[in-house]
Amino acid sequence: MIDAKKIKQDFPILFQTVNDEPLIYLDNAATSQKPKQVLEAIQHYYEFDNANIHRGVHTLAERATSAYEAAREKLRRFINAASTKEVLFTRGTTTGLNWVAVGFGDLIIEEGDEIYITPMEHHSNVVPWQQLAKRKKAKLVYLPLTADGFVDVEKSAEVVTAKGKIMSVCHSSNVLGITNPIKELAALIHQHNGYMVVDGAQSTPHMKVDVQALDADFYAFSGHKMLGPTGSGVLYGKEALLEKMEPVEFGGEMIDFVYDQESTWSVLPWKFEAGTPNIAGGIGLGAAVDYLEAIGMDAIEAYEKEMVRYVLPKLQAIEGITVYGPADPEKHTGVITFNLEGIHPHDLATAFDMEGIAVRAGHHCAQPLMRYLDVSSTARASFYFYNTFEEADQFIASLHKIKEFFKDGFI
Repeated sequence: MIDAKKIKQDFPILFQTVNDEPLIYLDNAATSQKPKQVLEAIQHYYEFDNANIHRGVHTLAERATSAYEAAREKLRRFINAASTKEVLFTRGTTTGLNWVAVGFGDLIIEEGDEIYITPMEHHSNVVPWQQLAKRKKAKLVYLPLTADGFVDVEKSAEVVTAKGKIMSVCHSSNVLGITNPIKELAALIHQHNGYMVVDGAQSTPHMKVDVQALDADFYAFSGHKMLGPTGSGVLYGKEALLEKMEPVEFGGEMIDFVYDQESTWSVLPWKFEAGTPNIAGGIGLGAAVDYLEAIGMDAIEAYEKEMVRYVLPKLQAIEGITVYGPADPEKHTGVITFNLEGIHPHDLATAFDMEGIAVRAGHHCAQPLMRYLDVSSTARASFYFYNTFEEADQFIASLHKIKEFFKDGFI
């Protein structure tokens, strides 16, 4: 079992007070905190190696290039991509999904084709496909969900047709706390010669991801949710598809040669990485991978599962609580979304903040899912491996306290 108290020592930000209370950070689905090892890696780059990469021949440029490309290899290994040619550095999941929708979607989608997403998707995995469908006069189709909130593979098989070209689904939901059967969904769309795109923002930080085993054609994730810097991320794509895909940004390292009227592109992966990249971000993300692998992704997933087994029943036992997603802790990730009868989620989050507890409230960039659930907004507590069981107890105790406060206020 992970020693969260010991691990917490690596995260300086967690040792502060908020509203005169010790900070308990339960907003990890929005962004994770950064260990000192990541902060030190970024600082080291800026203090000793700060230079532009790839084309410089001086010592600093060579050191910066070496560190940046070493980070790419770490990420290749982390998700089990076949080659570093398949690992593109991005600004995050949103950038990756937009690159695929424009650079690949525009190539293969024709009028009347179908694009499949689900009601649970983050706006970053809805709007790019809406825009693609509009550009190409294609049809955007929503796949059915089970009662627990998973994509229903059996019913989806009745929805997916020969017109299906792209399916884009989140690996794990940022609201429902579920992990979708990506491998089965990939097999379904591949039966129709379509392509599987995966939003891995909520899965990659919390479990071992093997893009080859999942048979994902594209897989996007963000660095800032997995201990890395903001503005960093990765788009994985199968090499043959990336060779076919068009870049959507131009300039800098992605160019091979510029003629008077046309230009040619560099080889993978640099074909897509226009301009000066977020060098420090890539190096910091590599350091985050080092940190996660030293703990072990299986150990992280097991610890979070134990935390959910502990917290979820206590939350469900509170009168007036509605928890969204699976009722069974074994099916639930560390993302726990809920509402408390009679209290607006924003008021609930504000009251938690007065207790020093950071949770999120709102539609979580998932307005189609809010309509599906017939709510305007929800509160969300999201746990990570540096959260302790004592913090979980305080979360539940504070929720009881908040409930009583609002109850007394109404009398």
